[in-house]
Amino acid sequence: MRSKRILFLVEVSIFTALALLLDILPLSFKIWAQGGSISFAMIPIFIVAFRWGLKGGLLSGFLWGLLQVATGTAYILTPLQGFIDYAVAFTVIGCAGIFAKQIQQAVKAGETNKYLTYITLGVFVGSTLRFFAHYIAGIVFFGSAVEGQPAWLYSLLYNGSYMLPSFILCTVAVFFLFHKQPRTLLNAA
Repeated sequence: MRSKRILFLVEVSIFTALALLLDILPLSFKIWAQGGSISFAMIPIFIVAFRWGLKGGLLSGFLWGLLQVATGTAYILTPLQGFIDYAVAFTVIGCAGIFAKQIQQAVKAGETNKYLTYITLGVFVGSTLRFFAHYIAGIVFFGSAVEGQPAWLYSLLYNGSYMLPSFILCTVAVFFLFHKQPRTLLNAA
């Protein structure tokens, strides 16, 4: 039991650091000066979520957001905006972990289509919840950067411009990663 807990903490730590590294490296395509990039950075959070469930995913996402603030890569205007854009938005990526048990059961049963469907749903849930957090922060704190454009539309276009491609990129990457090695999903959830 103790070794399982240590493994959990080690994996959360390593994959969280990997998420930050993938976000900082030039592999990500930064499209806006105020934040937002198309990158592979959410993939480590999804891996933790699918291996360890909701608890692991939420913890890893939260720590990733915290690390962005600690390293100075966060774009924060007010404490509440920073909380929504970093603590909430990155934590909810871990909600992909709600499908961890179904994914692991399908892997054990050899049901490839089933576990790949649940992986896609998990990536969709995590990405969508992150989008909504950024979207709400955009409406409330950034308003409209384009005169005459409603804040809700600006936030939708701004956040959608990088979250939709990130969702697609992460879905394809996680799909292929686990399609080749489905047993790596089996751990503890």
